[in-house]
Amino acid sequence: MRELQVKDILFGAAYYPEYMPYDRLQEDIAMMQKAGMNTIRIAESTWSTLEPAEGVYDFSYIDKALAAAEEAGMYVIIGTPTYAIPSWLEKKCPEVMVFDGYSRKKYGKRQIMDIVHPVFRKCAENVICKLLEHTANVSCVIGFQIDNETKHYGTASPQVQRMFVEYLKTKFHTTEQLNEVFGLRYWSNSISDWSDFPDMAGCIHGGLACEFAKFQRSLAAEYLVWQSELVKKYKRQDQFITHNFDFEWKKFGADIAQDGYSYGVQPDINHYEASKAVTIAGTDIYHPTQDGLTGAEIGFGGDSIRTLKDDAYIVLECQAQAFKYWTPYPGQLRLHGYSHLASGAAGVLYWNWHSIHDGYETYWKGVLSHDLSTNPVYEEAGEFGREIARFGRETLCISRKNQVAVVIDNQSLSSFNWFPIDKDLSYNDVVRWMYDCLYEMNISCDIIDIHQLEEKFDQEQKPYQMIVTPALYSVSDAFVQKMKGFVQAGGVVVSSFKSFVADRQLSVYSDVQPHGMTDCFGMSYNQFTEPGRATVAGENILYFAELLKPDTAQVIESYEHKYWGKYAAITKNAFGQGYGYYIGCYVTKERLKKIFKDAVVCAQVQNYFDDEIKWPVIIRSGINEKKETIHYALHYSEEAESFICPFEKVEDLLSGNIFMKGQSIPMKDWGVRILKEYEGEQS
Repeated sequence: MRELQVKDILFGAAYYPEYMPYDRLQEDIAMMQKAGMNTIRIAESTWSTLEPAEGVYDFSYIDKALAAAEEAGMYVIIGTPTYAIPSWLEKKCPEVMVFDGYSRKKYGKRQIMDIVHPVFRKCAENVICKLLEHTANVSCVIGFQIDNETKHYGTASPQVQRMFVEYLKTKFHTTEQLNEVFGLRYWSNSISDWSDFPDMAGCIHGGLACEFAKFQRSLAAEYLVWQSELVKKYKRQDQFITHNFDFEWKKFGADIAQDGYSYGVQPDINHYEASKAVTIAGTDIYHPTQDGLTGAEIGFGGDSIRTLKDDAYIVLECQAQAFKYWTPYPGQLRLHGYSHLASGAAGVLYWNWHSIHDGYETYWKGVLSHDLSTNPVYEEAGEFGREIARFGRETLCISRKNQVAVVIDNQSLSSFNWFPIDKDLSYNDVVRWMYDCLYEMNISCDIIDIHQLEEKFDQEQKPYQMIVTPALYSVSDAFVQKMKGFVQAGGVVVSSFKSFVADRQLSVYSDVQPHGMTDCFGMSYNQFTEPGRATVAGENILYFAELLKPDTAQVIESYEHKYWGKYAAITKNAFGQGYGYYIGCYVTKERLKKIFKDAVVCAQVQNYFDDEIKWPVIIRSGINEKKETIHYALHYSEEAESFICPFEKVEDLLSGNIFMKGQSIPMKDWGVRILKEYEGEQS
């Protein structure tokens, strides 16, 4: 929590008084305070209100909101308004609308601008600087959110493509090297002069296309760094810079915002690369509720964002009511809030305070319904808000240091857009398959970008006890050597199919797979197949199966099939002082959990509860600012549950009850307990 200067847990909502059907600013502030809220986020998304005509500024609604917050003793986060451009900007320069290589977007929606276009950049700089001049010295303003859920938006204009060619020249120097690295002789795509480089819209080389996607992600990261540098010119030393990083949106059918939730690795910006722009990481996390509430999306999002800075983060947007199938059951909204704190958050803000009466998001409901009066969601938010205010940040906000890491990689994600594992299995499906099993087993982990892990390897050979690689398709030889050194030093690696296959330009290595790791895993393979009728331990397998040939490895499971039965499906191998596990096919979650159970024992992972505590009861632990050990017990079920206390002696801060080791701890439907260990009596 190094960058968060305030001493409270941030709790509140995005607030848009300019969207209100009538002036009720004082009433809203009073209602927020009654609910224990102390923070509002304002200004993002309303560029046309702040600058109705070029060079004409109107900060009157900002001034009123700041004055009301100041008088009430509330905190304010100012958002730069750049992710939704005004129509006058499009009329001034139609080319600011993003061109994706095929067509130019029409004005109307948000996030449809070319983030590198000089006219957009100049106009964005003007409004950012004017807004910062106006707000940075107001005492209630504690920080700034730059842009909103930023991505590259598919930008592929002629300017971007010229920039890409310059990037390639710098990286590969000659066309001969470019041709060699990406195998461009295929289908006569090689070039002999840089001026012959073709439009990327027609690219048929997955490696080169993914290099372009990587370049596009770098443009999005650079755009955030650019905004951050502008903010730094105006902000006070005690003010933070943040951004609300979001995730891939899991869709079920029609392409509408209501149809999905925060699911996996964001393909259109690299979070770790972009996190250099912020002093404290922020995020937006949305997830199923009602009978679909598992807590896994909150866990996944938190474990991803917390790891970016190895520090606390702010949930800048999470749901209150939202859609008809997200209206929370009694107890769920409170459970949501504590779930975020249990993952390491230092703030929880709803999107948004009030339901909007007009526009695209009319039925993405806020804390208040359209009648703008009290309701069960507001009342339960208030219960949570008053509780956290009573205990405070120094008790409830925890730092979490995990011994297990799940490695994520945007390049591997991009590769499967070109070379799918299966039409029904995405990269993020594999990531969530492995992460969700760890989560349900109460095996705490960091979700770490491959580049950040490499940096940790440079600092220490064994930054974790156990590393999990879901479909880590693209790896450098240097990374392979670091992973092998990790295992030799006593670490445990658990890898899925399609790991260690290609280099960072997605050229498949020409040696036996998994590349460079055959001695670590004690096996190899050179064939894979559709599983068909094959089973593992009597259970059906889906999507994909590698036919593993063991050498020194122990065969944990073999395929059950007339022809594939001579091949291994899952192996374990002792290598140096550690172990390498390889899972060659998509098995059931219960089968995968058995592998993880064996692996965490070999890795000597502490605070693993074996089968004693598992989902729907989730335990998330850490150290608070008072150096106390805190365990959040979170119950994701409408059925009453209990678990056996694994700690010597704990106090439930919410009820005051004391529990000793071996005692049964009851959990009510969608219940929460905050268990503080007594000093000197930790397990």
